[in-house]
Amino acid sequence: MRKWIAFPHKEGTISRQAHADLPEEAPYEREAGRSGFFGPTAHFHHKNPPTAWEKWEGPLRPRAFDLNELDKNSNSPWGAESLLYNAHCRFRIWNCNEAMMNLARNGDGDELFFIHKGQGDLFCDYGHMEIREGDYVVVPRGTMWRIEPQEPMTMLLIEATNDSYQLPDKGLVGPQAIFDPAMLDVPSINDKFKAQQDDTPWAVEIKRRGQLSRVQYNYSPLDAIGWHGDLSVVRINWRDIRPLMSHRYHLPPSAHTTFVASRFVVCTFVPRPIESDPGALKVPFYHNNDDFDEVLFYHAGDFFSRDNIDAGMVTFHPSGFTHGPHPKAFEAGRKHAKKETDEVAVMLDTRDALEVGDAMAGVENPEYCNSWKASE
Repeated sequence: MRKWIAFPHKEGTISRQAHADLPEEAPYEREAGRSGFFGPTAHFHHKNPPTAWEKWEGPLRPRAFDLNELDKNSNSPWGAESLLYNAHCRFRIWNCNEAMMNLARNGDGDELFFIHKGQGDLFCDYGHMEIREGDYVVVPRGTMWRIEPQEPMTMLLIEATNDSYQLPDKGLVGPQAIFDPAMLDVPSINDKFKAQQDDTPWAVEIKRRGQLSRVQYNYSPLDAIGWHGDLSVVRINWRDIRPLMSHRYHLPPSAHTTFVASRFVVCTFVPRPIESDPGALKVPFYHNNDDFDEVLFYHAGDFFSRDNIDAGMVTFHPSGFTHGPHPKAFEAGRKHAKKETDEVAVMLDTRDALEVGDAMAGVENPEYCNSWKASE
């Protein structure tokens, strides 16, 4: 059994409550915490922004990548390179512009799609489902599937390597908070699914331990006429997410958790009212990134805590340094210049350090780490 060393203490000039009524002489609050936002914390009150650095040396730095500039085209999801990865997670992006010529099957773990652009038809063991921009689709490990785009599609692929996706424990707010599980859609054994059950030869590309095997059939192996149980492909759109909110307290990112695996979480930021209480912090608080690497994919809107970030870009803040809002965003928050957010973003927080794939070198903005400089 283990227990955190805990001894609540107060020292010097402080606010009585975290993230609210910050001292005028030290308006920059920094949170140091463990286990993401679930362990013990300390809150420091600084006279200067904790991110007002002048120079970075070494590999540990905030990084930004423009995935719009990547070549993402492939007829197979296994042609999409791993952009960020570790032993428990793989983060990829894929353009599917034409109907897949083969079925795919991931033997390494559950797959999570996030549809960034386009729409199409998903055929899988469980039936047929239409998928569109803004959808999350959880594909259980071992499921056979293929996509026929109705228009060109771009999607994130996040693999839970040797793991599965589950829903977060919603605790005091109840199981219907954030989204009601009744909103999860499953595929149908419908006419469109039955129509593809013919004698056309199909191959299944199976990924296991990072290697591909190919199995040939003289018919469509998606030939089920029914199924029952509590395991399935499921879909939910970000528009069906109703975020937790507090007009008097800025909630941490963990309040927006959508899916969880053993060693990482996926959170979704969607439009919401900004805190209205005069003393409440109105932008993300500065915090130490001590136990998790943080990845943010920007899907749509105006990203209120970031400057010069557009849809289709990714920021990566590896564990080990303090990060927080850009200076312009912080000042806008102090003035309560915006009354609501207008952003949709997917966050991946991993407990284990992520490696950066080779393809990212050509699409990185090397000046991103300088965008917090105090002299600018």
